[in-house]
Amino acid sequence: MFRLLTALALCLSAALPATAQQPAYIQVEAQRTLTGAQNAARGYSARGVEYVAGFSIPGGWYAIVLGPYDGNEAARLLRGLRASGAIPRDSYVVDGSQFRTQFWPVGASLSTPDVPDDTDAGQQEADDAPEAPVAAPDPTEIPDETLSQARASERALDRDEKRALQVALQWAGFYDGAIDGLFGGGTRRSMTAWQEANNHDATGVLTTGQRAELFAAYNAVLEGMDLQLVRDDAAGIEIQMPLGVVEFTEYEPPFARYDASGELDAQVLLISQPGDQTRMFGLYEILQTLAVVPPEGERNRSNRGFTIEGVNDRIHSYTSVVLDGGEIKGFMLIWPAGDDERRRRVLNEMQASFRPIDGVLDPATAQPDEDQSVDLISGLEVRKPLRDRSGFYISSGGEVLTSAEAIAGCGSITLDMEHGASPAHVDEALGIAVLRPERPLAPPAVAEFQTSVPRLNADVAVAGFPYGGVLTTPALTFGTLADIRGLNGEEGVKRLSITTQDGDTGGPVFDGGGAVLGMLKPRSQQNGQVLPADVAFSVDADEIIGSVRGAGLDVRTTDTLAYMPPETLTLLAADMAVLVSCWED
Repeated sequence: MFRLLTALALCLSAALPATAQQPAYIQVEAQRTLTGAQNAARGYSARGVEYVAGFSIPGGWYAIVLGPYDGNEAARLLRGLRASGAIPRDSYVVDGSQFRTQFWPVGASLSTPDVPDDTDAGQQEADDAPEAPVAAPDPTEIPDETLSQARASERALDRDEKRALQVALQWAGFYDGAIDGLFGGGTRRSMTAWQEANNHDATGVLTTGQRAELFAAYNAVLEGMDLQLVRDDAAGIEIQMPLGVVEFTEYEPPFARYDASGELDAQVLLISQPGDQTRMFGLYEILQTLAVVPPEGERNRSNRGFTIEGVNDRIHSYTSVVLDGGEIKGFMLIWPAGDDERRRRVLNEMQASFRPIDGVLDPATAQPDEDQSVDLISGLEVRKPLRDRSGFYISSGGEVLTSAEAIAGCGSITLDMEHGASPAHVDEALGIAVLRPERPLAPPAVAEFQTSVPRLNADVAVAGFPYGGVLTTPALTFGTLADIRGLNGEEGVKRLSITTQDGDTGGPVFDGGGAVLGMLKPRSQQNGQVLPADVAFSVDADEIIGSVRGAGLDVRTTDTLAYMPPETLTLLAADMAVLVSCWED
């Protein structure tokens, strides 16, 4: 169809008197990478569009054009092809004065194509045109040059093209100097070394063919990536994307999802939503809870945007977001760990090409469905800890007492899902641990340990997180003190008549006046027997005080027996209890 339209437009223009004009071209695309430009040119040729050519242009870009034609014919052909949809509507006529090295078809001469001479072309029906498309010439090897010719072709390179050459030499392992586009002694030595390693005459000046060979190797890593400029009008983003490995899946505001299309487990998320700085900061925090954003990696945030890098042994993700004019836009590239070279190259192309355009995804348009879950954010799984347990503040600096079981085998530990912490003291015999936050905290309430002997059958309460991080505030479970010793008369523990969950482990056990009688121990079998659900044990306050003070830490104590209404005790528990999360990394 495209060839028929081309032929028709050429025939119409041939019916008019010819005038001597400078050659003209129709520029249909500009790509940031040579691989992307070659793919685009190949695509037009495969669809039957005639006279497809490609040239490097200033700024490190590559232009895909049609022509050359006479000026009037180029203008007429442009109108016809744009109207038919054969070429993008923003295509335009250029004179070719900015063209540099021709990359498509390689080695082709720049001569004006023969225009069909048919005075009856204006009456010709499209069905009369030949059906078989004219194939583009196959690329051939770029011929080598003499040293003089190589120097001349090198002088024609602009500063950006010279920088690109230094980047390719650096990638190949022959250059370690500055990427400045200045060919000094270091660059010349690297060219000589590359020529020697690749069986070329060691002149220190790369010929056009040698530069093409170097860039071909440099871009080989992108084979199969099919980098193409994607314009997502719904998200309002234009960006180069590896369509060889990802494809559009769905819109889940604030994301446009492009999931893996083959064996490579890659993913691209376009991020788009209206909002101000506060909303952008909220997005910054939310994204770091996703499973595709591992906690290890560099984070940078400013008033106008942020970047997040996440790395573990499975994935390497990179997120970039900008705030402009009340719109928050960006992208996330998720790539398998260990494939760093391809990841870096793809990421570089995405960063260089990212451009916000009109349009934004509105989170209010997201439609709930039966798959929605607290473990998902816009269809993406939230990063989950190995286990969630409870703890409570024991110092004004924010140190937290918890169960030693809570932190066993953890790669990292967080308090209330946001504050990193590390063990300051662990007593395996008692089963307790003290966690120190990475930065000092100012807790609203600190535990006071009860040193008086409590009365049997007195009311007690355990503050904790029985459902892990599902609830953001602690729950208070009420029961009674069944015994001040263990089942076998063990000192140092108290038996409680109370029903608790695993998430409550490590939480404070309060007496009726809000003083802490001890810490809830993990549920465990006793001599191979499973105990009733309402039997629990706590580490005695005196044992905790002795262990903690023996480690050089201080705690508050009281010997006053008092009464506190359940409502007040609930508020105290909310201020004192802490969610302790154990993470794999």
